[in-house]
Amino acid sequence: MAMSVGEGGDEAPMSDINTTPLVDVMLVLLIIFLIAVPVVIQTVDLQLPKVQFEPTTTKPENVSLSVTGSNGQCQVFWGMTPVSSKELLDRAVAKLKAEIDRQGGPNAAGLELPEVHIRGDVNTPYRCIGGTIYTMQMAGFAKVGFISEPEAGSANVRL
Repeated sequence: MAMSVGEGGDEAPMSDINTTPLVDVMLVLLIIFLIAVPVVIQTVDLQLPKVQFEPTTTKPENVSLSVTGSNGQCQVFWGMTPVSSKELLDRAVAKLKAEIDRQGGPNAAGLELPEVHIRGDVNTPYRCIGGTIYTMQMAGFAKVGFISEPEAGSANVRL
């Protein structure tokens, strides 16, 4: 390392920046991050519960959908009636609008919007259920839940 002592008759201040401390600090930070990152990335092995459920409160205004899929075809049932994607969206918008109007309009105090309860077959592809969720959210439903059958002997658990 070299250091200028000001010899040579120039009385002007030295304007060169000493970058050695900056490089030293950066190297130390690099080493710290190289050591700390693998520790942060590690995960804890957990055995998650198979089914967590909360008993469903069924209200007449809630929408009950059943979704099945086989051979690449998705089928959605509104109650017991099969519906296409377009019919699902149209019925959902009409149902939500009717419920909001029944409660006094969109600016009514204490507005309680209906929920969507989806029952999905175990062998149904995710795209079928995901498409149903997306359609109901496009219609304006904010609460979408899944109905599952708890394992035999399991207790109700609230998280």
